[in-house]
Amino acid sequence: MKKILLLLALALSAALGPFFGSAAEAAMRVDIMNPGQNIVNLALAAPLKGPQVQATGMGGELQKLVEQNLSFLPFMRLTDPKAVLGGVLLPGYEPPALDFKRFQLAGSDIVVTTFWPDGDSGTRPVQIRAFETNTGGRLFGKEYPKVNSRDLPEVADRFCADLLEALTGNGAFFRSTLAFVKKTGKLSANVWLVKPTGRDLRQITNMPGEAMSPAWSPDGRFVVFTHIDPKSHALGVWDRSTGKVQRIRFPGNVVIGPAFMPDNKVAVALSNGKYPVIFLLNHVFQKERVLEQSNAINVSPTFDSTGTKMAFTSSRLGGPQIFLKDLNSGSISRVSKNGTYNSEANLSPDGTLVVYSRMTDYGHRIFVQDMLTGMERQITFGPGSDEQPSFCADSYFIAFASTRSGGRGIYLTTRHGGDAKQVPTGGGAASFPRWGMPVTQK
Repeated sequence: MKKILLLLALALSAALGPFFGSAAEAAMRVDIMNPGQNIVNLALAAPLKGPQVQATGMGGELQKLVEQNLSFLPFMRLTDPKAVLGGVLLPGYEPPALDFKRFQLAGSDIVVTTFWPDGDSGTRPVQIRAFETNTGGRLFGKEYPKVNSRDLPEVADRFCADLLEALTGNGAFFRSTLAFVKKTGKLSANVWLVKPTGRDLRQITNMPGEAMSPAWSPDGRFVVFTHIDPKSHALGVWDRSTGKVQRIRFPGNVVIGPAFMPDNKVAVALSNGKYPVIFLLNHVFQKERVLEQSNAINVSPTFDSTGTKMAFTSSRLGGPQIFLKDLNSGSISRVSKNGTYNSEANLSPDGTLVVYSRMTDYGHRIFVQDMLTGMERQITFGPGSDEQPSFCADSYFIAFASTRSGGRGIYLTTRHGGDAKQVPTGGGAASFPRWGMPVTQK
């Protein structure tokens, strides 16, 4: 039933697009790909359910969820309602009832209005609009029909994704789900899922043994992972459509760091006691061909969104270093030029950056190599150790595992670094974060 309601919501949003506006009309843009991106100040007008009547039921709850979501955007600053002269309770939710001047004086670039035309209790529609304060122009507007209290987190995610897309061109952060591993004891770890904001936390495997290195399929159907039990190594495969998990063994082989290619095939390093070889598996998870092999360790393949570039870790020069292979030409180039121990590479979907972990005198730290400029940037500085970085589909946000707070947890930063924000994952040591490809909203 909930899925049907969401489909209806999307259909109605599309039908009302000309009335409420669309993200394509946005004039304000935020360049998040280059250092020193501009800060956006955003104000939330009080949610309304009538002229100057504040919505305090679901309206208040939705407002809190939106605030929580936007706190994860490092370039976003929320305007303190106390800084708005005249207050944030307005006589209406769109011009000419909007007083943009009061928000300009408070330093706001954007004002968001929320209107519950039939009240904000039970199951009701809600309309959300975003306006530029300097021009009064509408960035976009959406209506979500038949919303009840259970739908509020998803409505908040959808609105924030649309806002992020209007400003930056990509709303993947709020449309994505992280897969990660939570450890509960010696040789006891399972795969979990969580939104990057900490919502929708759930366990998807419950198997004796230890899961490692989960990875999403591009279509969002599968999560593959390394699984170790006292008897064997295997490739674990969780199928979202059935909720079931299977273990696929490669007799005599150690299974290391699986990853999906854009065509939904899996690449994985397999070792039978010799140097690990990176294989491509077919759609039924059997060996198809070799992607990389040498008289050295070759592990942890990762790909760009076209599937033509593969970053991986190799010991061919002695200690572990990061390399990039052009799968069309076969040419290989070294990515990490500094440090004696670089591993756990992850290639940005746009193919321009490689993020990896380096062992330093102060613990592991995360570095980003720009493949266009040749410049390397350190983006984490501890305390503790920072490892296992992973790019979001927007090539901007990066998730990583860290011991900076004592126990191991999942944190978020960006391609430029900055203060890391922890993802709430409940109790237990959390590691190996990997972004799922966002589901396209039609």
